Amino acid sequence: MIRSMTGYGIAEQTYLSKKIVVEIKTLNSKQLDLQVKLPNELRFAELNFRNAIGAKLQRGKVDVVITITDIDLTQTYHIDKDIVKAYKEQIEAISSELGIPPAMDLAATLFRMPGIFNVPVENYDEAFVAKVSDTIDQALDIVDGFRIQEGNTLKKDLLHRVELILSYLDEVEPYEKTRHDVIKQRLTKNLSELTSSGQYDENRFEQELIYYLEKLDITEEKVRLRQHCNYFNESCDDDQAGKKLGFISQEMGREINTLGSKANEVNIQKLVVKMKDELEKIKEQVCNIL
Repeated sequence: MIRSMTGYGIAEQTYLSKKIVVEIKTLNSKQLDLQVKLPNELRFAELNFRNAIGAKLQRGKVDVVITITDIDLTQTYHIDKDIVKAYKEQIEAISSELGIPPAMDLAATLFRMPGIFNVPVENYDEAFVAKVSDTIDQALDIVDGFRIQEGNTLKKDLLHRVELILSYLDEVEPYEKTRHDVIKQRLTKNLSELTSSGQYDENRFEQELIYYLEKLDITEEKVRLRQHCNYFNESCDDDQAGKKLGFISQEMGREINTLGSKANEVNIQKLVVKMKDELEKIKEQVCNIL
């Protein structure tokens, strides 16, 4: 099953007086590029979180944000009145001593001073960490569902473009049948123009013509390209098929390039250009597949 490396998921849970929110964003990358932002109090569990995320997502640029907020702020955040009082007395004393007019809004000045808010130090136990892990798993499941949905869209597009390449390959055959006669006529004309008498050894000419046509034969390239296309379609159902599909598309490109260089026929070369255009779109899409 194809999975895109593009995904998004957010999950949240409430535990005691805390709200746990986990947000995950993923983009394409050759390797796993994982960035985790979390409260300092949870740093001791970061490695476990990373291992769980990496095992699930495998590859891609992954940004994870874990936030912990208090549901009832009145129970956890307090203003230290003694510190505020000390600041007020110092400000008034300095203003009086230096002759500075009193501030129009002394309260606003005081509440900007450091240390007036009493924020308790959090100590998260194993049960809380387990709850965070469970929230991460929920977010990962959402991301995985998103990736599968995007993967199905990518698969349809890829199969359609491979089908177009095969259809262009079928269009090559009519031009290929007339190509030999055209090449023979052109060589005969050129040879006649180069000889003063217009006569030449026909047996030798036939031998050279066969050798020349064999060099320009594209049967092998057509067979291989068709095989690669079929193999590509079959591999779309494999797990983590991104790199494999990338390798197959490279082989498809080699056969298309060789076919174009040996075609020696304008209509075939036009079809080759169309194949290359579809193949480039395939390569771009494959870069987004896990």
